[in-house]
Amino acid sequence: MTHTTIPAIGLGTFRLQGQVVIDSVRNGLEAGYRHIDTAQIYGNEAEVGQAMADSGVPRAELFVTTKVWVDSLAGDKLIPSLKESLRKLRLEQLDLALIHWPSPGGAVPVAEYMAALAQAREQGLTKQIGVSNFTIAHLQQAVAAVGAQQIATQQIEIHPFLQNRKVVEYARSQGIHLTAYMPLAYGKVMQEPVIAGIARRHNATPAQVALAWSLQQGFAVIPSSTSRANLAGNLAARGLVLSDDDMAAIAALERNERIANPDGIAPQWD
Repeated sequence: MTHTTIPAIGLGTFRLQGQVVIDSVRNGLEAGYRHIDTAQIYGNEAEVGQAMADSGVPRAELFVTTKVWVDSLAGDKLIPSLKESLRKLRLEQLDLALIHWPSPGGAVPVAEYMAALAQAREQGLTKQIGVSNFTIAHLQQAVAAVGAQQIATQQIEIHPFLQNRKVVEYARSQGIHLTAYMPLAYGKVMQEPVIAGIARRHNATPAQVALAWSLQQGFAVIPSSTSRANLAGNLAARGLVLSDDDMAAIAALERNERIANPDGIAPQWD
């Protein structure tokens, strides 16, 4: 199947609630974002839907992603949960539906929820399907279940301090696109002297440098921000080109510093 390309920069909405997420999405759409990323567990799908509806941006211009929470991975729960997400988002169809985390402890087999997700796409609930936070073993099972070409992306934590190289390498070997979440390491890239130095040389911000580093590797990125200036600045990272030396200097910052590692949910990482 042909993939609709996932926009390179999206707007993340993790931890944004109520009026804060409405403002962030509204400001993001005004700044030029067209890719909005949410999830069932964020508890903000209705607010995201409201902001999109109020924006006046035509549906055809938007790329909307949500993620199925672990409570809804069973074959009989996944599709009803996506229908509920669509109702909250005020949409008839998602652009991308992801499995948010693999089933903790393997309670629901990967093959079961990937088959249900593929069925959701066949029913027209979503244009594309994908995964998030999958280890190599989970990816192998997902590929066995639906085929690598059906997996539009693997969304995983990637930033200069956690580069997830083994998983990236495996995904690439299968032709699976990658989306980097927390690409700014929750603001930690702003304090990194190496990144600050590169930013000064390019007359850019540290955030733009970190995003450009991901974009140049072919990853989509979904930074979140509530500030109008930062929203616009992050979007401008698309125009920043880093040198091979810059890329190598950032690659050397790897320190396996994982931020998203929820107890009882996170898998045994590669």
